[in-house]
Amino acid sequence: MSAYQFYQPPSGSLQILYQDKDLLVVNKPSGLLTNPGRALELSDSLLSRVQREFPTALLVHRLDLGTSGVVVFALRRKAERELKRQFAERLVKKRYLAVVAGVMSAEPGEINLPLSADPDQAPKQRVDAAGKPAQTFYQRIAVRQDCSLVELRPVTGRSHQLRVHLAALGHPILGDNFYASPEQAAAAPRLLLHAAELRLQQPYSQQPLLFTADTDFVSANGNW
Repeated sequence: MSAYQFYQPPSGSLQILYQDKDLLVVNKPSGLLTNPGRALELSDSLLSRVQREFPTALLVHRLDLGTSGVVVFALRRKAERELKRQFAERLVKKRYLAVVAGVMSAEPGEINLPLSADPDQAPKQRVDAAGKPAQTFYQRIAVRQDCSLVELRPVTGRSHQLRVHLAALGHPILGDNFYASPEQAAAAPRLLLHAAELRLQQPYSQQPLLFTADTDFVSANGNW
């Protein structure tokens, strides 16, 4: 069964956070693919919607289907190369918000667990001693009933990294159909993971830029 068998992307116009001659930054909604899938029914994506308005837009990085938040596109080839270099060299700094199951410790922490693709359950990932290094810093922000709002700062950018790391810590993200229990997955109408902040350098001027998209996620997912 395809992970996208019941793909029903949300409607709505692009929420543009920033634009200059080199790059475009948008706030991706949960439930929308970042880039199109191979099947015709998976053709609707953030990239295809962006390219309808900005035909030269090029994808620089991705968010999971269920993850919302800041996504950057290059508008020129030179900008694409420079932005991809910044991502590859880990110069781009990212901050995520997530609502997880259980009351997480108030002490900030770090997760260092290597990851690899699960050969029997694609596209799932798994903790694997022989996998690629993956590092995440986390801090609890608030607690409500039996769940926690947490801030996540990944150093690496492995597929499903935050989802697998938090599940391994014993605090799966609510709404996660891959790594949470059925009860935890059903506790939210979407994956409660949001790319809240991204810092990088303007590809041409090298000016530091900060993009944020915090408010909607927090206000829509609990009275924190």
